[in-house]
Order: sequence, then C-alpha cells, then structure tokens
Amino acid sequence: MPGTEVDVVVVGMGPGGEDIGARLARAGLSVVGVDARLVGGECPYYACVPTKMMIRATDALGEARRVETLAGSATVHRDWSPVARRIREEATDNWDDTVAVDRFTGAGGTFVRGRAKITGDREVTVSTSDGYRVFQAGRGVVLNTGTDPAVPPIDGLAETPYWTNRDAVAVDEVPGSLVVLGGGPVGCELAQVFSRFGAAVTVVQRPERLVPVDEPEAGDLLAEAFAAEGITVRTGLSAARVHYDSQFSVKLDNGETLTADRLLVAAGRKTDLAALGVGAMGLDESARGVETDERMRAADGLWAIGDITGRGAFTHVSMYQARIAAADILGEDDPEIADYRAVPRVTFTDPEIGSVGLSEAKARERGLNVRTAITQVPSSARGFIHKIGNDGFIKLVEDADRGVLVGATSAGPNGGEVLGALVVAVHAEVPTTLLRQMIYAYPTFHRAIEDALGRLGAGVTTP
Repeated sequence: MPGTEVDVVVVGMGPGGEDIGARLARAGLSVVGVDARLVGGECPYYACVPTKMMIRATDALGEARRVETLAGSATVHRDWSPVARRIREEATDNWDDTVAVDRFTGAGGTFVRGRAKITGDREVTVSTSDGYRVFQAGRGVVLNTGTDPAVPPIDGLAETPYWTNRDAVAVDEVPGSLVVLGGGPVGCELAQVFSRFGAAVTVVQRPERLVPVDEPEAGDLLAEAFAAEGITVRTGLSAARVHYDSQFSVKLDNGETLTADRLLVAAGRKTDLAALGVGAMGLDESARGVETDERMRAADGLWAIGDITGRGAFTHVSMYQARIAAADILGEDDPEIADYRAVPRVTFTDPEIGSVGLSEAKARERGLNVRTAITQVPSSARGFIHKIGNDGFIKLVEDADRGVLVGATSAGPNGGEVLGALVVAVHAEVPTTLLRQMIYAYPTFHRAIEDALGRLGAGVTTP
C-alpha cells in the first residue's frame, strides 16, 4: 500500500519515544510520532511523577508521627484533596498532553494520534479516529510502546471494578479499606500511600517476600516497616477468586477470604507484540519482549527502546536507550553502546530501597566468586542522630576475583540518593581497595558505605 514517505516513524511516545523523536527531528530528519494515548507515556501521567507526589505527601505524614519522639507534639489532619489537586493541576494537566505534543512538534516532529501496526518492511499503518494513514519509513521504525498493567486470570476479576495503578493515581477519595494484589515496587508504594491516608490495607504477594527482585534483606525490612504501620502482608499466597457487590471479596488459594472497599491489581506489566505486527519485520510475535543489540537494533531498519526491551521498566532506561538508538540512526562516529551492568532502581517507600547491579543471588548464579558485606544504618553516626525512622542497611556484593562491586543496595532514609555513589562504583568498576581509601563526609548517610567496605575488606570469601 503506498504511503507517506518519511525518514523515521516512532511508535509509542513515552519518555524515550518523545526524546528520540525530538533528537532526530532536530537533526533534520522527517519524524512521525504515533501514540493512541498520551504523549509522555506512563511516567508523567500514571507512574513516576504523580505517584511520587503522593509519596511526598505520605512522607510528610510519616514524619509528623515522629515529632513526638523528636520535638514535642503535633496534630495532623489527613486530607487527600491537596494531593489529588496537585496531581491533576501540576503533574497531568488533568490528563491532557497538549504541552507534550506541542513540545514534540516544536522540535520539528509530526504527531499522529492513533494505534500503529507494522504492516511491512519499514511500513507503519496507523488507525486514527477518521481512518487509516500509512507511512513508509526510509531509515526505519523505532518501537517505544511501553507496557500495560498485567491482569492475572483470576476467576471473577474481569467482572469487577478493580483498580490498576492508572486508576489509583486519579482517585479523589481514599477508600476505607484496600486489598493490593502484588508486593513489588508499585504495590508497596501505593499500599503505604493509602495506609498513611487512613485506609486499612492488606498486601497479597505470591512470592514469599516483598520486592522479590531486591535482596531478601530489603523485603524483610519493608515487611517489618509495614507491620509497624498496621499494613497486613500476606506472602506466599494468591487470589483464587474475586467477587464484587458493593465491596470486594477476595478468596485466597488457602481458603481465606479478604474483604475491602477497593482492589488494586499491581501484578506486573505486559506487552502485545502481535498487535504491533513485529512479525512483518521478522520478529517473534509470541515473545515477551523485543531483543536488541548494543545499539538498540532489533532488525534491519527496526530499533526498540524502553520497557519493551525487558531491560527494566524505568524512565531512565528508556531515555538512556533513546540516546543510543538516536546516535545509531544518525550514523554518529564512535556511537555509545548499551551497558546494563549498573542499572539503578528505587522503590520509594519509607524506608526507601535503592539497588544497582546484581543481587547476591544473581551474582552467584553467574558463577562469580562472591563476597558480601552489610552494615545497618542505625549503627552509623547519621543513623544514630536521625533516631526514629532510621531503619535501613547498605549491602555490597563484590566479585572477589576482580576486587570490584557488581551490585549494591542502599535501604533507609534517602536510600535512593545514597545509591548514587554506589552506581558510580559499579558502573566504573572502581576497585574496592580504592573505595576504602576515599574520604566520606561525616556525619552523612552515605558514610555508612565506608563501614560496609570495611566489613567487606575484613570478610571471608564464600562459595
């Protein structure tokens, strides 16, 4: 089918898609960006930005509880309306992407609202509100379609008004009670948010611990914090059936039944490669994601970035990959290649959990000669000063043969910020002997890294 000839079609205008589209357009290429939903993607409208606004308010409530221990007394009246108003007005423009569309077109791109499908080699057909448009991409196609909330096939669930994260960030009122299916970062963050705003919350998690991608110590820490705040955690269990009749009834696979005003499904993410038509360019449409090389190439004339590549559902990964793919498309000399040894991730709970690189278990699976060390934040000078709310730890994972860190976890107050130093250490493969020779500011949370390094140096390599 003949179509409009352009240089590049970007399918999916999340953060990475918008970024690469603007980069290529500013470089002089004719670029068409396509999305059926909001330009900017999940992050500014349903994830990173609005949820962190929720968490900022939640943290204020958490600190208010600690005034009595540290500074006298405080009376707090919880009110969700400032949070909802801020999300609508400051984060999402009431879920209107006009500013984002104008930003992309202002960079020289052309935006088409519709659902895209690859229908031939470098050919994209877009279904719009008034028909179809076909584009022939001379240089190629970039996929940045992201993922959607995964909804497990639980008996009765589809017939109920359950929430995903997209519904949860748009609420005007906090429910009296909430069941959360899933104890990963999204489930844990939202569980704590709604609990601190007055909801009775139960988290149901199929694995045996919370945040199972992180170190076991992180899951244990979070479970203890949740228990102290009155959040019920039920691990090693799944929902077998869901029913709704003014309230949700969730029957677990052990026969137990939970009831709540609302049900939040936070059971991971999914993508649909068949709907994208990637088979037209030689890819397996039954795969869980799109495999790419170190320059983000998925096939001749096809690049993929973001969640769909399976390298972490993070905005910072999508933006990183966008930069690499753009350089490759533009044929830049000595282009950057993708390196995922030091991908950071942060769960913005209280305590905050930041991780980078390999966990101890993953490092051992790879056959590395692993040495680990852990230090508790409360035993550090800053942790002692901080007092209440100081729970946390720093854990280091070293490849003992090379004497470099391959992974680390920073959990506790400002855990994600402390993680920055550890990301540099893992990415740059700074020798642990050199890290021990650094000067660490006193009294800071990050100084606990020095304590952990001291333990690492005095430790014994284990198989």
